[in-house]
Amino acid sequence: MAVPARFPRSARVRARSDFDRIFQHGRRVALPVLALHWQAGAQPPRLGLAVSRKVDARAVGRNRIKRVLRESFRRLRAELAPGDYVLVARPPAAAAGAAELDAALRALLRRAGALPAPAAPGTMPAASPPAPAPAAAPAEPPCPPNSARR
Repeated sequence: MAVPARFPRSARVRARSDFDRIFQHGRRVALPVLALHWQAGAQPPRLGLAVSRKVDARAVGRNRIKRVLRESFRRLRAELAPGDYVLVARPPAAAAGAAELDAALRALLRRAGALPAPAAPGTMPAASPPAPAPAAAPAEPPCPPNSARR
């Protein structure tokens, strides 16, 4: 199923009751920059963000973090398992760049099992399916015993 490139309101966790449910009954994984709380569900993936003033006292800094995380999530949304995801930024997120925040989000989603792991790079080419076995030559009937020998 193709997921549109936009990030509609239906793809966001917005209600306080939803946040409370995810925090109380969901699971959690964390890195120094971000924490991910999630709860599996049947609906398409939804994102909630929590960036407190402890992370950055300036609104412009908090909004930058939310904008970067929202965009990263939007790009990954088609690959994610259904459910609700809440990202909680931690103080080191204020100094993190967009690439570091994106990498942290991907790592958390993989640890949560919501995002498949990337294919491991290797030196061997991808294995091709085995070639079909050659058709066996028709078996020759056994030779009759040589009765001409005396």
